[in-house]
Amino acid sequence: MKIGKDFMEQTKHHHLEKSDQALGLPQPPLELAYDPAAQLINLPLPQDLETLPTDLSSAIQQRRSIRKYTGDHLSIDELSHLLWCTQGVQKVLPSSTLRTVPSAGARHAFETWLVINNVSGIQPGLYRFIASKHQLALINHSIDNDIADQVTVCCANQPFIKTAAVLFIWVAIPYRMSWRYGERAYRYLHLDAGHICQNLYLAAESIDAGVCAIAAYDDDQLNAFLGLDGESAFAIYLATVGRK
Repeated sequence: MKIGKDFMEQTKHHHLEKSDQALGLPQPPLELAYDPAAQLINLPLPQDLETLPTDLSSAIQQRRSIRKYTGDHLSIDELSHLLWCTQGVQKVLPSSTLRTVPSAGARHAFETWLVINNVSGIQPGLYRFIASKHQLALINHSIDNDIADQVTVCCANQPFIKTAAVLFIWVAIPYRMSWRYGERAYRYLHLDAGHICQNLYLAAESIDAGVCAIAAYDDDQLNAFLGLDGESAFAIYLATVGRK
């Protein structure tokens, strides 16, 4: 089987049909809807956050994948900073959003789920970041660390997931990208995921925290855990964050 080679060939421009955008179909929403009854947590606004000045060259040189954490908490301000640096909405336009990371055609086809283990002022559990409002929406509280245990099983039982302060899970909404780019969109989803995770690595350096990106997970298990169908929405990348 040559699935990888076939994918690269079949997503070349000369194989592509007209996109839904070119056909005049309406674009999908810029953000997934969320349960209006969900408990919402207001995060400190980006303009109100105080972070230490960070030299970019030093952050790049010091960046490492960190799997051992002290167990100390992150503050809600620090979590807000990391969310802003990875998916912060700077401006909403009629057909797109401008954010703190690059994205093909400014489509920004990602939503952020969080497994929070140890963030001050936030009860452990599964949350979704509502980027347009800079808020967290509670999906499910954790009881006796059960949510961290469940997601760890989905990720090949990598133990540092349970010792991290928070686990970022980026979920791709492919039609938000394929509406414009057709099947080639699946290339761009993976490129954009890398942009986001690198921002997390560098932003974490500014708060003396470590990150470890995770691509070893069971797709079907993880999507089921998140309540996703695996087609219109699916987990594409994860990363732990904890105090070094």
